Amino acid sequence: MSRTYTRADVAKRNTSKACWVTFQGFVYDITEFLEDHPGGEDVILEYAGKDVEEIMNDPLSHSHSKSAFAMLEEFKIGRLADDASSTGATSPFLPADAHLPDDFKPHETDLEKDFVQNKFLDLNKPLIPQMLSSNFTKEFYLEQVHIPRHKKESATLMPYAFLEVFTMTPWYVIPLLWLPIAAGFFFVSTQQFTAWFTGNTGTVALKSFASSFGCYTFGVVFWTFLEYLFHRFIFHIDSFLPRHQAAYLLHFLLHGIHHYLPMDRYRLVMPPVLFAVLSFPMLLLAHTVFPSAMANGVIAGSYSMYVVYDTMHYALHHTKLPDFVREQKRYHLEHHYKNYELGFGVTSKFWDIIFRTAL
Repeated sequence: MSRTYTRADVAKRNTSKACWVTFQGFVYDITEFLEDHPGGEDVILEYAGKDVEEIMNDPLSHSHSKSAFAMLEEFKIGRLADDASSTGATSPFLPADAHLPDDFKPHETDLEKDFVQNKFLDLNKPLIPQMLSSNFTKEFYLEQVHIPRHKKESATLMPYAFLEVFTMTPWYVIPLLWLPIAAGFFFVSTQQFTAWFTGNTGTVALKSFASSFGCYTFGVVFWTFLEYLFHRFIFHIDSFLPRHQAAYLLHFLLHGIHHYLPMDRYRLVMPPVLFAVLSFPMLLLAHTVFPSAMANGVIAGSYSMYVVYDTMHYALHHTKLPDFVREQKRYHLEHHYKNYELGFGVTSKFWDIIFRTAL
């Protein structure tokens, strides 16, 4: 697959050390030709990083010969991505003052048209093999993956059906798996707190429960902060993303696919294995900072709030919500359809307000 570049890629190469131009939808690196240009390099540098079709066909300036156009082909390095405004994606970013209705439902993408125009990913085929074999630039990948597409059925990631099941997570898996685990941590916490207190059995049990519940409450609040940190600095690690297809694939699987297909029901909640991996350092941190009894209470609260976070995230995309959370639904959808670089809070706007990233 030939490389695909955005206009921003080309615009950056506008000097004698890196001179790119576009012509009829393709990108050309003419840096080595600058010194050989009959009219001198200054004539070309005036159009460095820009499109040259009009000037090359301008009879008043200089009408180029067929051999000149043939020579240009020798410097072709890839094709030019269509502008985001004409990509064919059914849900381009909305203006900042646009109002999302309560019953907002995106239109289905014309998949064939989208692939022909963008040359990004063919949603009629498994996505992971395409990501591995592609030759995207970082700028092109980040531009395209943040333009939402929509299809009725869940997208296919794996080339084999027996593997596909491991890429899909129904929302109800989250509470069924993690709430019992959270309850287990809370129970262990109360048992460990009993060693801290003396007195009759009833008093010790009450103090142990109250202590565990206090730690639990702290864990609930602390999760909202972790939610913000993970979403902003891990899921949206765009600026620090290495320029390598393996890095793009990791980014895609971690969170990119959710922005690419925000209404895919089976890619809305975090797969249990992924959450286990991401949460493990937090478990170690909790037991490093706090005594074991307190740490387990904090973990119980954080895990419980994680269940609220993931099930609420699903509901924000697919459920008609009561008035008191409808505004949060609109806020989260604006993160997808207005500006993905702001609005990282899912359960609340609190940390967005604190760190000035509110939409």
